[in-house]
Amino acid sequence: MKIDPSVVAFDIDGVVADTMRLFLHIAKVEFYIESVRYEDIIDYDLRKCLDISDDVMMEIIVKIMSGDYTMPLHPMADAPRVLNMLNSRHRPTLFVTARPEKAHIMAWLCENIGVRSSEIEVVATGSFEGKTEILKERNVRCFVEDRLETCFLLAEAGVTPIVFRQPWNRKPHPFREVGSWREIESLLHLN
Repeated sequence: MKIDPSVVAFDIDGVVADTMRLFLHIAKVEFYIESVRYEDIIDYDLRKCLDISDDVMMEIIVKIMSGDYTMPLHPMADAPRVLNMLNSRHRPTLFVTARPEKAHIMAWLCENIGVRSSEIEVVATGSFEGKTEILKERNVRCFVEDRLETCFLLAEAGVTPIVFRQPWNRKPHPFREVGSWREIESLLHLN
């Protein structure tokens, strides 16, 4: 059964935005860390899987969250096309992020997805746990998320998580998975 666009929402980092590749690029170019590969990121808590000092890791994360980087943050393949299709059927498309501020990522979405700010809604919760309340308030039934721990919280609250497959969420779980935006497109009722 296809998902109605009016009851689905999306995480941003790791789902719409290829944030971990930007993290690795900044690590390589600005901090000369070349030994870490995307596949090495096997836990969402980067301290558990990367041999990078906490100070450098935090500096990179702050750069990404504030938009203070010169390399591009790319969207995931096919995300702009699918989100534009979805947004043409239901507005506003809802994005819920654990980021503490929404201004930078909202501007990034408008520029990279090709929508106006009035056509989307971005809610920055400041925490992973804060997503559940926002989704329930807005009657969202399905949420595409890459952080597995958040998926379990969502499921407990009655929101159906869809795991966006990444190296850091390869632990056993009972949820539906997608590995691309084409797979997301196939789940949505867009006709």
